[in-house]
Order: sequence, then C-alpha cells, then structure tokens
Amino acid sequence: MDAWEAQLREHLPALERFVKFRVSNLHDAEDIVQETCAAAAQNRQTLRSPDAFKGWLLAIARNKCRDYYRKKAADPEISFSSLPCPPRGRGVSSREDSPVLSTLRRLRAQDRQMLFLFYFQEWPQARIADRLGIPLGTVKSRLHYARESFRKMYPYPPSAKGAKNMTKMPDSLPPYAISPSPLPPFSVRWEEMMGWFIVPRLGEKLTWAMYDFPEKKRAEQCAMEVVGRAQVHGIEGVEICALETDPMECNSAGGQAEVSRRFVAQLTDTHCRILAESHMENGVNHFYTFLDGGDFLNSWGFGENNCGNEVNLAPKGDITRTGSQVEAKNKPFLLDIVGRYSVTIGGKTYDTVCVMDIETYDEGMATEQYLDSNGRTVLWRRFNRADWRQDRYQKPWTELLPDNERITVNGQTYVHWYDCITDYIL
Repeated sequence: MDAWEAQLREHLPALERFVKFRVSNLHDAEDIVQETCAAAAQNRQTLRSPDAFKGWLLAIARNKCRDYYRKKAADPEISFSSLPCPPRGRGVSSREDSPVLSTLRRLRAQDRQMLFLFYFQEWPQARIADRLGIPLGTVKSRLHYARESFRKMYPYPPSAKGAKNMTKMPDSLPPYAISPSPLPPFSVRWEEMMGWFIVPRLGEKLTWAMYDFPEKKRAEQCAMEVVGRAQVHGIEGVEICALETDPMECNSAGGQAEVSRRFVAQLTDTHCRILAESHMENGVNHFYTFLDGGDFLNSWGFGENNCGNEVNLAPKGDITRTGSQVEAKNKPFLLDIVGRYSVTIGGKTYDTVCVMDIETYDEGMATEQYLDSNGRTVLWRRFNRADWRQDRYQKPWTELLPDNERITVNGQTYVHWYDCITDYIL
C-alpha cells in the first residue's frame, strides 16, 4: 500500500459520514462514496500537498453529491405538498396552517418563484439566471424585493436580540401528577432537538429550565432561538443560539456561570440531528462537527453514523414498562414509546406518550420524556443507575438521594435526579 492509498483509507470514515449526511438514500450514498474514490484515484495528480488530502477528497465528494441532485432535480414547479411539513405545535395543526407557506401563497408569482428556487431548491443565483433566461443582476434585484415582500407579510419577524430574549422560568417546579391512561399509546412526530427541546426551524425559540430533586428548585436555565440558515461541510441546516445560565457542572465549560453556545442542526423527514456545536472556554472558542467522529458523537451526535434521533415515533417493543419495572433489549440507541399517560402540571392536563431512552449517551442513565400529540415536551425526567459515576460522587445514588423516586431497569435500580420543563407549558 503506497502513501496515497494509506491516506485514502485514513480519511474514508470521514468521507462516508460526509456523504451519508448529505444523501439520505443509503444505496445511493454508497455509490457516491465509490465514485468519489474512483475520481480521486483518477485525479490524484491534482493533489498539490498531502496535508490537503482530506479537504481535497471532500471537495470531490461535494461535487459528486451536487451531480447526484442535479440528475434528480425536476422542473422547478412549486408544489407545496412536496415541501417540508411545519412544526406541529403552539396551535399549528397542519401544513396548510404554516405561516411560511401561507405567506408564500400571498406573494406575487414572480416573488414566490424567486424564493422557491433560491431557498427550497437551493439553486445559486447564476443557475436561476441561466434557467429563466434573465441577467444575473435581474435575479439579484428580484430576489431582494421578494425577500422584502416576504419580510413585510410574515407574521412572526425574528427577534434582533437572539437567545438573550429569555422567558423567566418559575423558581420552583410546578406541582405535577403522572397517571397511566387506559388508552393505547399514539404515534407522534417529534421534531425537537434531542436533549435541547427546540425544533430546528426558522422562527422557533423557547426557554427551558432544570429542577433538582427533592428540593424542586430551579438550577440551570437555557434560552434558545433559531437565528438563520447555516451550512457545515456543505450540509444545510439552521443556526441556533443557546444561552445557559447557572449551568450544571458538566455544561459549565470550565466553571462559567453563563455559557453561550451555537449549534447547527438539521431536521429531515426522518431524523433530527446536530451538525456542529461551538462554545467559548478559557478564552478559546471550541468547535465540533459531525466529521469529528467519537469526539463529536460522545457529546452531540446520536444514532448510527450520527444520523440523529428519529422523528416519527411509534411503539417498537424495544423497551417495555409496567409501573416502575422496565425491561430493555440489549441494543444500541434504545429509545421507544412505553405507554400513554395523563400529565397534569401547572393546572393543565396533557394527553401524552412516554418516550424512554436507556443509556443513549452515557452508561447508567435513563430518561422519561412526555410528549403531547403536537410532539412537544411537557415534562422530561432524568434517572441515574445506583452506581453511575460512583468514583466521582463517592456514594451510590440510592444513598445520595434516598427519598427520590426509583425505577428498575433490567433488574437494576435507577434513582430520579432532576426534571426539565419548557415555556411551552407556561
């Protein structure tokens, strides 16, 4: 094996992650990986420096992905039924109710066409000019006026203050009760970013807070807002600002009382995933992306090949629950609906399904997440196995929190630690 082949083998995992994040069809993605390797071999003389190998290889892959979508692209007729569904929350009940699509319908046909080609088809301005047979300057002018028209008609303009525009969460967790329902659990579309509760769509924002038990006093609070479109390694997503105040130790980025993070996240028809995260620590801005492998997966990734969490949830039988007794299959990325419950909190009652995950991020932890029919979190609860991080905390959790609720997972005791709620229920 020569040095060039050794480099190709070294960077092959990054190439596969890059392509599979960009092309959802696994068979097509594998074909593109092979085509990229073949093209790289044929054009190896164009590589000017071995140090640039990874960027050079991914540039080839990016062009192959573009070629793939060019071949699949149909004529740009605007079909609203083919566009992504809006989030089903806060009164949004169907695609027809989406404020984005409603605003598009009210625009002039010319403005609607420009926005559709540029934002939904993601065509560059030069391609729009070529396809429509008009000068590039005309495209720029029409796009400018189309944006202005949309901005004036859109009912929810973005906040200029970003995530600092924070809702004040209660100092104490509102009393709540959880009751099993005799009805079968329902399927739900869950579009939230796992562990952060926000839906990665333009216009979304929320505040959530963490409450320690048994005191039920507010600890960490986090305000989040989607602030614009973004790309990471050519993958399209949205940028999210997050401002954490009084974060728990593992989130404090070196002991800071206030931590500002930026995420790039992507919502597809099947998954919601984080593409990148950045934060400041000890005067250094740290960046992590999905190409960083284990360093990224351990904190921000989820699922096979960092595919993200599923958004179309239905009971699978991977996790079953009877009262406080839980049985879970021996497989990675365990997340399943385990039942239907009425959750009464803050004087309101919600019909929910309970989604449990077992050791998805860390060995020895389990969570309960109660989702309503809109796919929004009503209540999130964290449990630790009795021996979780015992080398750090010196005692088992059964002794650290002796009065807290317990569940049993595959015969082992887990102790309730803290809860989270969002301003969705306020």
